[in-house]
Amino acid sequence: MILTCAIIDDEPWAVRLLEAYVKKVGNLDLVATFSSAVEAVKGLEDTTVDLIFCDIQMPELDGLRFAQMMGDSPSRIVFTTAFDKYALEGWKVEALDYLLKPIAYADFLFAVQKAERWFSHRHPALPLATDSIFVKTDYKLMRVRLADILYVEGLKDYVKIYLADGGRPVTCLTSMRTVEAALPAPSFLRTHRSFIVNMDRVNVLERGQVVFGEKIIPVSDSYREAILQYVNDRMLQGRGG
Repeated sequence: MILTCAIIDDEPWAVRLLEAYVKKVGNLDLVATFSSAVEAVKGLEDTTVDLIFCDIQMPELDGLRFAQMMGDSPSRIVFTTAFDKYALEGWKVEALDYLLKPIAYADFLFAVQKAERWFSHRHPALPLATDSIFVKTDYKLMRVRLADILYVEGLKDYVKIYLADGGRPVTCLTSMRTVEAALPAPSFLRTHRSFIVNMDRVNVLERGQVVFGEKIIPVSDSYREAILQYVNDRMLQGRGG
């Protein structure tokens, strides 16, 4: 499950730390950072994120008041603060978690895992009942058979779907998160923030990378375990001699 997130903090060093932590976690997609809650109120008017890492002590509008203003928003808040005295107030506004600065990566990861459990319970995955998807490209809808996909590459605001026939990739204006949700696991696995691979089409894994002819697909640390698990489940076990 990929969760979109935003960071709100008036301290630049705290924003940089959280940005670094987000990059380490493969299933977080950082949408925006804000230096104040006032800025965040405006910035999130037309954009909804799953998770908000929000400082409490900020000028003009503090994090607790910001959480109250969010009202019925589906976003969940994880408070980040240097003062543990706000813990009770945090629970009153139904914060998902409360991280004390300086934030340790282990505590951050625990909060993310808690968020995963919450969103998984609220939005259980639906079984895929098709062997193809429709993709909007060049002002038309194009059917793409899942079995024909080699890999998907994310390029900022759009993605390219590379097919086994070696022809021109299918380009569409969407996010990797949307594509990943539409493709069934474990046949399709994310190997990198910018790549999703059809594992049923993979013939060569070399030096921790997926090889499609001359194209090398990187496997980042965040996704390595899932790839190795897929391979180990299908590994031919030899007998010692």
